[in-house]
Amino acid sequence: MSRRLLLLLSFMLLLALTAGAKDKKDKKKSQISELILRAQTVHVVIDPYAGEPLDQPQSNAIARDNVEKELTEWGRYRVVMDGEPSDLVIAIHTGDNRMSRPTISGGPVDQRAGVGQETPSTIRVGGQHGQPPFNDPMDPTNPQNQGPARVGNEVGPRTDSFMVYEGRNWGQDSQDSPALWRYEAKDCLNPNPQMKAVEEFRKAIADAEKPKDPKKP
Repeated sequence: MSRRLLLLLSFMLLLALTAGAKDKKDKKKSQISELILRAQTVHVVIDPYAGEPLDQPQSNAIARDNVEKELTEWGRYRVVMDGEPSDLVIAIHTGDNRMSRPTISGGPVDQRAGVGQETPSTIRVGGQHGQPPFNDPMDPTNPQNQGPARVGNEVGPRTDSFMVYEGRNWGQDSQDSPALWRYEAKDCLNPNPQMKAVEEFRKAIADAEKPKDPKKP
């Protein structure tokens, strides 16, 4: 086989591999759900399966407040109050590097009566609208959620988590279904200097909405 033919075959193989990699990249960008792209409202909740660290009992509540501020400042979605229906539900929880940590869950630890938030360009004030759905795992009137606060242990290293679910079906068994989109990383819910979880969520949506290049014949 001549050297020229070998070079030609190598060049054709390189083109095929490059095209395949681009197709995979474009496919990955388009995997974000249409439900996320069409949604108009979002409700931020604390992961109902996450406990609050005993040494930082407000860590998840603070993270929820910061996520709501970031989403409000972004402006793509209207962040609804507790008890209002929403197109999407974002469940968050914070983590740390400890292999095991004592936590507290249940009772009034994650409940709130109202919201008062201010960002550089917005002010958001409101209270809970009515009662959450009966099967909502955050509903304090749900018999499964009643009772005093409980102390337990979370075992294993945990990162911060930002999980997006369909709001229409949110309830007791919602997290048995895969999230529409999720991001987990160390300190990704830290707002300083910029909240990585929301930043990555915005990037994923922007990539999914980019116009596709027309296929060349």
